[in-house]
Amino acid sequence: MKIAPSILNADIGRMREEVKRIEDAGADWVHVDIMDGHFVPNLTFGANMVEALRPHTKLLIDCHMMVDNPDDYVEALARAGADSMTVHYEAVTHLHRTIQSIQSHGMKACVALNPATPVSVITPILSMLDMVLVMSVNPGFGGQAFIPEVCDKIKELAVYREKIQAHYLIEVDGGVDDHTIKSCKANGADVCVSGSFVYRGDSKAAIDALRQACY
Repeated sequence: MKIAPSILNADIGRMREEVKRIEDAGADWVHVDIMDGHFVPNLTFGANMVEALRPHTKLLIDCHMMVDNPDDYVEALARAGADSMTVHYEAVTHLHRTIQSIQSHGMKACVALNPATPVSVITPILSMLDMVLVMSVNPGFGGQAFIPEVCDKIKELAVYREKIQAHYLIEVDGGVDDHTIKSCKANGADVCVSGSFVYRGDSKAAIDALRQACY
């Protein structure tokens, strides 16, 4: 299981130190939640944050776009040094074209599904994807409780991946702690995003607890 702490819960005034904190604690990726105040009510970072962090971390930078018109961000994120770009199915008009655009700019292309959005809407393009992000809370704010019903969606994606011999990763985001990660792992998740659980205290102890819970 790859652990991707979300910097949404970090101290925004000490972001370089906060990313070093999770890297030293054993994180695999850093998850950057980019919100525009339209697709979700919150307003957070942009490509400039990715550009600022890139020289200071070797972690994979995983950008989660909770924005309207995510196509407008592709070139800027690629220039900033993002490794992976996740767009919401609910925010994209021409999903096939958007995926191709992301990949043509050298980034991994991923699609996120809100809790109420079924897997069936993306089955035609699953073989193209590098990752699917299953939202286990409604997007926009950190600190929400895990929605257990999404575990069926994780399992469905894992079964379908085996059926079509695809290679996409399954990522889960929202309310992940050392208890809920067990269900994510059991149903086939490969990557878990954790924000407040990792940042509210000892990050190394939290990441170690997440890993231990997967065994």
